[in-house]
Amino acid sequence: MSYLVILILAFVSGITTVIGVWLAICCKGNTKTIVTGIGFATGIMLLISFFELIPEAIQTISVTKALVTATIGIVVVGTLNFIIPHAHFIKEKENSQKNLYKSAFLVAIGLILHDFPEGFAMANSYILSPNLGILVAVTIALHNIPEEFALATPIVAIKDNKFLYKAAFISSLAEPAGAGLGLIGIAILPTLTPLFVSFAAGAMIFISLHELIPFAKKFNQPTFLILGAILSLIIFLILRLFFR
Repeated sequence: MSYLVILILAFVSGITTVIGVWLAICCKGNTKTIVTGIGFATGIMLLISFFELIPEAIQTISVTKALVTATIGIVVVGTLNFIIPHAHFIKEKENSQKNLYKSAFLVAIGLILHDFPEGFAMANSYILSPNLGILVAVTIALHNIPEEFALATPIVAIKDNKFLYKAAFISSLAEPAGAGLGLIGIAILPTLTPLFVSFAAGAMIFISLHELIPFAKKFNQPTFLILGAILSLIIFLILRLFFR
């Protein structure tokens, strides 16, 4: 039953990517909204990683093991990020329709790289503590909306909404896939769940700092980046009241 709950949570959280793309189509490049969204998405991922996932892992394993495993998560996702081609929007300047479609495919790959570790984190955190798992699922769902909105905005110019929604839906399946992999790992090596949790935290830390912050700097709106981060802290503290 727990496994079914995890997969449902991962699917519902992943599907919020479509909402983010819908907002990108509606807003069409409001830079202040984009930067605020990035600040929120980054803030809530860092908060859940540093103040929930890693501390929860430390309660079961040693501080050293938790931090080393989180570092391994950073290195592994960083390596995949380097090996697998995907769009780095701070460098994206193509304007032709053909190049925009190419960028859209790269965006989808990039979103899969983002979403897969999040599903993995959901599965392992839920097994470690159901309340923590629900908290992680809710924060990831909230994080997905502004993140997908911000990352999809540069390719909205292709004006092919059907294509964009398909790409968003496909990338949303990465979270259930990540959750499925997490469940397989738990089934095979259940004692390693705390290590999986800290590994997932490291993966999300890398994504937040390497992908989202550099993208936000492009818009030169630091005030709205900070505003989004403050908003993420407020929402995070409210959610902890309900799920901790």
